[in-house]
Amino acid sequence: MLVLGERRFIQETFSFEEEIERVVTNNSEYIFGPSSIYFPKALIKTIDGVGTIPDGFVIDLSARQWYIVEAELAKHNVWSHIAPQVAKQITAAHNVKSRKLISRFIINTVKDDKVSLDKFRGEEIDTINIHQVVSEILEKAPIIGMPIDTISEDLKEWATTLKSEVKLWVIRKYVEFGKPANVLYEFPEEFRPAFDSKLIDPDRPDKITQYDVKIIDLVGSGLLAIGEKLMMSYKPQKGKKQDYETNIQEDGSLSVLGETFTSPSYAALYCIKSAGSTRTTTNGWGNWKNTKGQSLADLRDLYLAKKTEGLDGK
Repeated sequence: MLVLGERRFIQETFSFEEEIERVVTNNSEYIFGPSSIYFPKALIKTIDGVGTIPDGFVIDLSARQWYIVEAELAKHNVWSHIAPQVAKQITAAHNVKSRKLISRFIINTVKDDKVSLDKFRGEEIDTINIHQVVSEILEKAPIIGMPIDTISEDLKEWATTLKSEVKLWVIRKYVEFGKPANVLYEFPEEFRPAFDSKLIDPDRPDKITQYDVKIIDLVGSGLLAIGEKLMMSYKPQKGKKQDYETNIQEDGSLSVLGETFTSPSYAALYCIKSAGSTRTTTNGWGNWKNTKGQSLADLRDLYLAKKTEGLDGK
């Protein structure tokens, strides 16, 4: 339950699959990250001509990877509904003709879309190189990206059997008690999937991933210090570059522009919003840097490397 003053929002199931599809389409950056671009449904075919229509496609310009998106409801049977559907999508995605179709679809979609073009510029990809970058991304194996309301053990078991990487995100729905027209949706913090088959290692159940790391962990390891200054810059498309500074608080939060944030991404987003940006997400782990020029993401990688060495040395 969520409480806002006298208002109560009760968790409720999604009525139809179309509802969660719509929610994902309208809020895809909160799932796939700030450098992602979502593309709606398109028909793709296997080599034998069997057609399938995923709920969408996503390209992540920062990670240079792409997703086949299949929004699902947990009430749908894994083995009779989800597994066969995704199997056709994976097979079709390996068809060269399908990849060319997807590439052409993406290029035609972004060429006149200012928001998408701004994301390419943000990753320092010139307009003339968009086609090449998209083609290179689509040469890689797709990740199965599945936003879902609840994750069953059967779904996890199925996901671990696939050669393709599978990421599952939990999306929750809350309805105001007594006023069912008022609906809230909960998305994961920092774009964190609830399940990533690539990270499942039965020989290393104690394995730490980037999703588990917080700023306070970096402080505890000596990679950062309480009170240490972090900096970031942002230049609006039509405006002057703005520089921002923050200091790490005792609990690992960041204080900037008179506000305090537990998430580096929301701290960074607050800054770029103050500069006039209309973006709804940004990757604070890449934005914020220490005085040596190391980003929080760089320090997180060092932390994970040290942790891995420690675990291997047990």
